[in-house]
Amino acid sequence: MSERSGCKSGVPCWADLSSTDVTLSVRFYREIFGWEAVFDPRPESGGYGRFTLNGKAVAGIEPSSGEGVLSAWNTYVAIDDAEITAARVREAGGRVVMEPAGCSGGGFTTAFQDPSGAFVMAWQMGRHQGVEISGEPGALAWNELVTGDTAACGSFYPAVFGWEVKEAGTGVTPYVEWQVDGQSVAGMARTGPPLPPDTPPHWLTCFAVGDVAATVVKARELGGTVVDLREPTPRGTLAVLADPQLAVFAVIGQT
Repeated sequence: MSERSGCKSGVPCWADLSSTDVTLSVRFYREIFGWEAVFDPRPESGGYGRFTLNGKAVAGIEPSSGEGVLSAWNTYVAIDDAEITAARVREAGGRVVMEPAGCSGGGFTTAFQDPSGAFVMAWQMGRHQGVEISGEPGALAWNELVTGDTAACGSFYPAVFGWEVKEAGTGVTPYVEWQVDGQSVAGMARTGPPLPPDTPPHWLTCFAVGDVAATVVKARELGGTVVDLREPTPRGTLAVLADPQLAVFAVIGQT
């Protein structure tokens, strides 16, 4: 088990699901990943819960808020100071959509859009230290920006998070890996087939699985859909799926 206690600044540290049907989502992800859901009963929590695997926190879940808001997975990046991060976002050409605010989980968060319009969250840690395991089946494995404006985003994120840039793709499939202290922590891919050309920019949350093909079959049986089956990558075979509420996520594994 790859256990974690906190993250370096600039490292994706958490993911949560905003769901239009929390009960159905809990049932789906329990079957897919073996997760259990534990909810905070306090009224101020707003119905926020945590998915756990073998008793360790792996992701969050909350009811979607606002009329017409769709289900979606959200990526959180660890930061040292939410106020400074929000200022950097504005200076680099992004838009802050949620000003830095304290959370009941102990910490501060801010949300913003990058120049291409993709949403991402930043988390200044307090009591909540992010995922407690990573990399193993059922746990967070990778986070990837999918966007048509790789040029603008390629300069934006290093300015906000201090990321180093590693060119990892060539030719018709350019790919960037962002690094912290020489270690790759996230990636950026250009929107392209088989995704529709009007696919909005987004951060893709990837979870490890033991068998990608079997997970795809299970997801279909449970009412999910397959968005993209990619060729094997250096990190393993990757499949992009949508759950029954159409929240998009990915699974990655060696088979």
